[in-house]
Amino acid sequence: MADNKKRDDLHIDMGEKRGDYSPMRSPMAAPRTPGPTAAQMPAAINNNPILPVLSYCASSIMMTVTNKFVLSGTGYNLNFFLLCVQSVVCVIAIQMCKSFGIIQYRDFNVDEARKWFPVSLSLIIMIYTSTKALQYLSIPVYTIFKNLTIILIAYGEVLWFGGSVTGMSLFSFGLMVLSSVIAAWADIQHALQSYGGQLSDEASAKISTLNAGYMWMLFNCLCSAAYVLGMRKRIKLTNFKDFDTMFYNNVLSIPILLVASIFVENWSGENVERNFPAERRNSIIGAMIFSGLSSVFISYTSAWCVRVTSSTTYSMVGALNKLPIAVSGLVFFDAPVTIPSVSAIAVGFVSGIVYALAKVKQQAQAKMGQGLPTTNPTTMSASMQSARDSFKS
Repeated sequence: MADNKKRDDLHIDMGEKRGDYSPMRSPMAAPRTPGPTAAQMPAAINNNPILPVLSYCASSIMMTVTNKFVLSGTGYNLNFFLLCVQSVVCVIAIQMCKSFGIIQYRDFNVDEARKWFPVSLSLIIMIYTSTKALQYLSIPVYTIFKNLTIILIAYGEVLWFGGSVTGMSLFSFGLMVLSSVIAAWADIQHALQSYGGQLSDEASAKISTLNAGYMWMLFNCLCSAAYVLGMRKRIKLTNFKDFDTMFYNNVLSIPILLVASIFVENWSGENVERNFPAERRNSIIGAMIFSGLSSVFISYTSAWCVRVTSSTTYSMVGALNKLPIAVSGLVFFDAPVTIPSVSAIAVGFVSGIVYALAKVKQQAQAKMGQGLPTTNPTTMSASMQSARDSFKS
């Protein structure tokens, strides 16, 4: 699975689906699965940092836009089925890549699957809540509110892992909260102005929809934080790398999502027609398949970007990538373009940059206190990992 799957220095995509990116967000601090090798493409292209950076940004945007396209259909309610299709497509794609020698990951092992199952289950919950939030909220608002996950993870790290929060990080957290407040206020004001004010039934219905989106977004932030913090301990039991994580997350998710879709969702002929209207059926199915492939692209280009550049550059690219993702919602969908909404995007963008700089500074100070990097390599904190995933989602 990609909100996320399926994580920026937090990928949860809805695919990281994915992250989502999570919503498939890689739990490793620095992806060690190699990107394209010199044997597979000319060295000048393989080692040029511009191409992997642009590829990573493009795959993140494609994932978000395609998910929003599917979920923006009138009355779409087969979210578990959407996630199941994405997982199946992802498994098929990475298995084909493995067969051609493009990537490598370990074969399925029952004992490892048992250890990893709680992580996959938490990822399913995280990605499902992200699809519900994205269904009710615009892409800019969804992207802005996703920043709040970073705050939860940072303080969860302080409580359970002895982490610390610097003054610069606190400042970035304040900007994140401010951008979310501005975004919510802009959304509500636009709804009131567009649908006849507070006394209008249409305005009341629109605000109720927004409130539902905010609640799902709150659940998603809490689930995302729990997923990342829980994975920090669980990863030690398996020592998974990027594509190991992707493979097990998707394989373990398929039966759960399929059963949930069959028994929870409405598969009557009328509801299927509502979710897949004849005039949009082919495009919706195509978008569902493409979003599954996007989760593979995100993980692959992430590893490539870190290998060719650095973890620091990668985290900064993730922060900068929030702006085009938010703008894509203005371009491809009917997200309101107003001074408050644009201001919210700008403040959210700046908050991501400030947070990335704060983590870079904090890591540099930690290295100075640890001695030679060759003898005491630093690892990426859970809060930094969360930043990586959220940048992608």
